[in-house]
Amino acid sequence: MIAPGAWLGLLGGGQLGRMFSMAAQSMGYRVMVVDPGEHSPAGDVADACIRADYLDEAALARLASECAAVTTEFENVPAEALRRLAQSCFVSPAAESVSVAQDRIREKSFLSGVIGVGPYAVVQAEQDLSAVGAQLFPGILKRSRFGYDGKGQMRVADVEQARAAFRAMGGEPCVLERMLAFECEVSVVVARSDDGECVAYPVAENIHAGGILDVSIVPGRISPSLAVQAQEATRAIAERLGYVGVLCVEFFVVDGRLLANEIAPRPHNSGHYSIDACVTSQFEQQARILARLPLGATRLHCAAVMVNLLGEAWTGGEPHWDRLLAHPGAKLHLYGKREARRGRKMGHFTVLGATVDETLEQALSLRAALGR
Repeated sequence: MIAPGAWLGLLGGGQLGRMFSMAAQSMGYRVMVVDPGEHSPAGDVADACIRADYLDEAALARLASECAAVTTEFENVPAEALRRLAQSCFVSPAAESVSVAQDRIREKSFLSGVIGVGPYAVVQAEQDLSAVGAQLFPGILKRSRFGYDGKGQMRVADVEQARAAFRAMGGEPCVLERMLAFECEVSVVVARSDDGECVAYPVAENIHAGGILDVSIVPGRISPSLAVQAQEATRAIAERLGYVGVLCVEFFVVDGRLLANEIAPRPHNSGHYSIDACVTSQFEQQARILARLPLGATRLHCAAVMVNLLGEAWTGGEPHWDRLLAHPGAKLHLYGKREARRGRKMGHFTVLGATVDETLEQALSLRAALGR
């Protein structure tokens, strides 16, 4: 066990790191963040912040010497940085686990060995598209590395559009996925400790807009048996990876069955509801795992709906927070970002209620009331 008072390191300064830092600090730990930005949501609340690249030798040396354990804030932290740190301190998640999720080609191959995935083709070069069958169109061409929140991907109707999209994305390796007529999208967050203990959170039903998560509904409106399958599949994925940390798997529900979409090797936007609606939040679990403490309960207190707040909400000026917080079950979380931009995640709010349908209706009404 790493006792409270020790330093925990964090690679990445975004909002996930901010919420991790606050959870770890509430348990008595000190947090040291490495991030290249001048200002960062996590850096603003951490006990120490090193402004440096993630592969900066001096920054990694300081983390390794001062921190008892180190974790990551987003999946595109260089795996090499994790390998170097692991030589001196406990690192969660491990470099190999992260590297699978950093590459869609490796990720698809891995997932297909555990659970079903949608039809796809690997596109290493433009000529590979000549062998792609019509059954993959309409499709989505996704850059194999460094894509998230709808970035690094383009919808394509046929081979010619796929060729143009491949060139537009720099001719880098891609995955072409068939666009699926899915019933809904769901996700499951699990926390797995280094002794193999693994706990799953309730299934979240997710609605996206413009490739960015818009609303998460918990518990997801799927059958109990399908919810259990999603939790078991996520546990199996974490175990097959030998994963230690907090991990999320996104699924499509197609014709009543689950198809895995992607892995996020970190706390996830769709798990933010756990801060207010569960016994133990996903960020507290991350801190517990890093400190090698027992995992907490994932039990849901009540129905919850999480709504993302993007920069557009500030178009007419500061939103009407008083209208939101007039609701006794509303909880506001702002990330301390200094500039509101279109598509930028500025915060979220969660509404707690008695039933899913009632809570969803209230959450959408409150969002509408925020505008000026």
